[in-house]
Amino acid sequence: MSQTNAYTIEVQGRSAGIVVAERGGFTFFTADWAFRDLDRRVFRNVGQAQRAARQQYDRLSQRRR
Repeated sequence: MSQTNAYTIEVQGRSAGIVVAERGGFTFFTADWAFRDLDRRVFRNVGQAQRAARQQYDRLSQRRR
């Protein structure tokens, strides 16, 4: 049985990036330039990365209003 060590992060149907398991956490790699502030940041777990992407999306949405 193999262990998954990469996860896709999506927000509102938009691919924000992927996180890859490494020693000490999960590194975020941006797929959409709108999430560039998260690029190469290390998160403790996938949920934390997902929340950060969601917050980034919310900030972007507020700026457009």
